[in-house]
Amino acid sequence: MEASHRYQAAIEAYAQVSSPTAALWNRMGIAYQMLFDLDDAVRCYKESLKLEPESADALNNLGTAQDLEKNLPAAERSFRKAVKLDPGNALALRNLGTNLLMQQQYEKATDAYRQALAINPHIFDATYGPKTEEQGAGKTLGAANYIKARSCARAGLTDCAFAYLERAFHEGSATVNRVTADQDFANLRGTPALARLFADEK
Repeated sequence: MEASHRYQAAIEAYAQVSSPTAALWNRMGIAYQMLFDLDDAVRCYKESLKLEPESADALNNLGTAQDLEKNLPAAERSFRKAVKLDPGNALALRNLGTNLLMQQQYEKATDAYRQALAINPHIFDATYGPKTEEQGAGKTLGAANYIKARSCARAGLTDCAFAYLERAFHEGSATVNRVTADQDFANLRGTPALARLFADEK
């Protein structure tokens, strides 16, 4: 409740500015999004982009709001534009990966996550800025941790790969046969950690 009051107060303060800048429109969009007013959030992000069309941050934020609206193709376009403008934007790449995951484009999601992890190995734990969370149920959510494990393995992040692979085993989206056949995990074979995971599943 206190956070909601802060966001509402911020919106009221922003509204008093006679000539909002692109940055202010973007911040207003974030405030609306935190209040789950997605229509106004999208409107503000688009106003920000009118003033600064090449703002990767505003495009990323717009994509997260579009994802929440279940407008996945539009969100994908926003994330791809953000990444094109700022190839080092790990958060936009992470959000693109999650968007592709929700669209069940698993190979593309894995590669987007890999690129994000290569830039920021802790991007899955990042708490800054609006981000897209895995939504839905069944096959899409069940694939999330397995995809993250593959992405970590592709990026050469062994500890990260094992952490998400363990979760994938527990939720049933990973099996011994599947992991054994998956070339993304080739560098983990023969390790004590993988042997323990396999043993737990037998």
